[in-house]
Amino acid sequence: MLKRQNPGTPERSRDLTADGGALSMSHNDSRSFFNLSQLVLSAGQIKPSPALKHSKITYFEVEIVDVQSKKQICIVDKVPPASTILDVKHKFHKACPQWYPSRVGLQLERNGPFLKDSTSIQSLAVSSIITLYFTDLGQQVGWTTFFLTEYTGPLLIYLLFYIRLSTIYDQVESRKNFRHPVVHLACFCHCLHYIRHLLETLFVHKFSEGHTPLKNMIKGCAFYWGFTSWIAYYINHPRYTPPSFGHKQVSYAALAFLEIEPVFQVQPTTPSHGSSCWYPVPTIHTRYMTFFCLYAKGWVLD
Repeated sequence: MLKRQNPGTPERSRDLTADGGALSMSHNDSRSFFNLSQLVLSAGQIKPSPALKHSKITYFEVEIVDVQSKKQICIVDKVPPASTILDVKHKFHKACPQWYPSRVGLQLERNGPFLKDSTSIQSLAVSSIITLYFTDLGQQVGWTTFFLTEYTGPLLIYLLFYIRLSTIYDQVESRKNFRHPVVHLACFCHCLHYIRHLLETLFVHKFSEGHTPLKNMIKGCAFYWGFTSWIAYYINHPRYTPPSFGHKQVSYAALAFLEIEPVFQVQPTTPSHGSSCWYPVPTIHTRYMTFFCLYAKGWVLD
């Protein structure tokens, strides 16, 4: 009797053979990988190829270009990444001595704002070469010089009118007419006002190291000095008459002066080149109050 042969037997044997071959190959691959890893560990840590290292910029080159003509003025080389705009201005001043740092205005774009002195060069860099546009801000003066000049003028000018110089008033008329006590009080209040300002400028107020254009100081001096000359001429004139209401008006005006005089505050200003500065500004201007309250009817009579 013939036995029926199972048709799945040869296929099964072939599958077993294939599985055995795969296991042997996997075992061989594992041994090869283990040997390779041992070789790598014995050789030490793999060092990256020099071509893959990131290049670090150690210095920048700053190109200074005129904002109007777009012509290159100079190139400031070897600028460290930690440098600021102020450092660039000092290096630029060495290359071009006619432009000192406070006179230099630098912009990242032609129509952009002026860069602050504290701005880091690294924050502006896109590549190793930085282009900045130069603007001449004109002659500059420090804030301390600005206020000392502005306040010293009125103090000296008023005293010149107070002593009644012969070049200003008629000497015969000056000797003939008696000075009213309110004239001496006015001189005392005026000098006290500006002496206090000068002392505060020197010892109280702390100004930034910023600068302002010279033309601003000329405008301020013209206003302060001109107004002082105007009121001093009439108050110290030989024909000056005392206030209409006598001592009562003088007393009230003197009390108002003492009440208003200390009212000062500090306000910030931002010059055209971008650096913020602080300076004292009166909330109520004492010169106007003094003139219109204390010196009422203080006109020259024919």
